[in-house]
Amino acid sequence: MRGHPRSTTRATLAAGCCALLVGAAAAGCGGPRTGGSDAALTVSTTTAIVADLVGQVGGERVDVTSIVPHHGDPHSYEPSPKDAARVTEADLVFSNGLLLEEPGIMKMVHTNAPGDTPKIALAEELEQYGGTVIKLEENLGLDVLWLGWAVEGEVAGAGSEVRTTVTRLEGPGELRVYLTDTLGRPRVYVDSADGLDAEDSFTLPPEAHTHVNWAFSAPGTYRLTVEGRTETLDGAGAEFGGGTFTFTVGDGTAPPPGTTVLDGGHADVTLNAQSGVVDVRAEDAETGARTRHPADRVVLNVPDRARESVPKEKPYAFLGRPGDPVWVLPQAVIGQHVHGDLDPHAWEDVANAQAYVRRIEAELIEADPDGRATYEKNAASYLRKLDALDQEVARTLAAVPAANRELITTHDAFGYLARAYGMEVAGFVVPVPNREPSAAEVEELGATIREKRVPAVFLEPNLAARADVLRRVARDQGVDVCTIYGDSFDDRVHDYVAMMRHNATELAACLGKEAR
Repeated sequence: MRGHPRSTTRATLAAGCCALLVGAAAAGCGGPRTGGSDAALTVSTTTAIVADLVGQVGGERVDVTSIVPHHGDPHSYEPSPKDAARVTEADLVFSNGLLLEEPGIMKMVHTNAPGDTPKIALAEELEQYGGTVIKLEENLGLDVLWLGWAVEGEVAGAGSEVRTTVTRLEGPGELRVYLTDTLGRPRVYVDSADGLDAEDSFTLPPEAHTHVNWAFSAPGTYRLTVEGRTETLDGAGAEFGGGTFTFTVGDGTAPPPGTTVLDGGHADVTLNAQSGVVDVRAEDAETGARTRHPADRVVLNVPDRARESVPKEKPYAFLGRPGDPVWVLPQAVIGQHVHGDLDPHAWEDVANAQAYVRRIEAELIEADPDGRATYEKNAASYLRKLDALDQEVARTLAAVPAANRELITTHDAFGYLARAYGMEVAGFVVPVPNREPSAAEVEELGATIREKRVPAVFLEPNLAARADVLRRVARDQGVDVCTIYGDSFDDRVHDYVAMMRHNATELAACLGKEAR
């Protein structure tokens, strides 16, 4: 493990700003807004990309702010009281949806926005406005089981969630379940060392999945019991089921006879809020097909190759003394990366951005009929601009040699771009949080770069500080490291058109070279 975290907290995955401050704006929490004094609507959006699209359609009639700042990551940003105060003033709230946003953002929106304020998840009805959505592909090729948590089934009530609580652990050591955010800070959700209680729990929105680290302090067999409960925004809810799962830790630990052993690929401990079933769903690494395994008939294996040492950094003291052995199934993807089955990064295809614009136009007109002429004029003008951008991106990327049309990036955000413009995602490479990659993993990355014969790999600005391994391997393989924008803007790129133009230009320049 490796990292330089700043703090350790015990929290829920959907931790929001408590039901906040209806009067906070009057106390000076409102902050600056874009738009003009003639604004007819106050609009809050979850991301800067959505805010830009809303601003293009709304013009001076719309006062729009983004909850996640330009440099922020919508997968992990934690809203502030100032964000909550702004939402209390909103006539409309636009989000991307498809579980792009960190659950705490959406919980804050549903808690603080007025009850009659429309809350529009743009990507969730994209096809009705001429867009397309695709399945989210995740395959990091880890050499141990990639185990997450998931919830399934509808839950009644806007903003309602499913709470998972660990109620019992039997085994020779302790279990800690934690998540590492994009700044390298651990957040502990389960810690058996101080006894199990109501705090050993977390929440997820319906039909969501998240990545976590599972750390065991000693080899042997463990039995973990969990219970599920639905929760509404007012704290009400009901228990719906539970189950007990078996882990075998260390190569000398034999599984119970007649069980199915999972020791690689992608799997989730899954709670279904409708059926009450608690089981493990696994995904075949080759075909992507899912299988279901009853809790009492499956074994989750943590082999000796997952053995690490507790880091010396103080925030990781909850794992034990520095240097002590710990067997870890890693979360694999940095940050509070809660998501569903569909890829939420639809805007990376410019044709989908046009679908966003059509939906935004319709919603603004419904909320402000007097502004119809303005919204229709602005949307038509911007759609023409996006038409030209779409053609420009396609033309620019058409110049990339066929042999170089493979992307290796730091994030699984570019499936739409690849699909729309004739590219292929060869893989996304993020550092496994707080763990120095093994020599085998570094070699595997190098082998992928050599096999694909790509002249460059790509990183996003908000992940640049944690991409040392990618840089090192790229340098060793003699390939360039270039920049591509996924979820957010920065000081150089401030709007959607500039972002897509940069991505096309950078891809063409970096992939148009001869592989070395």
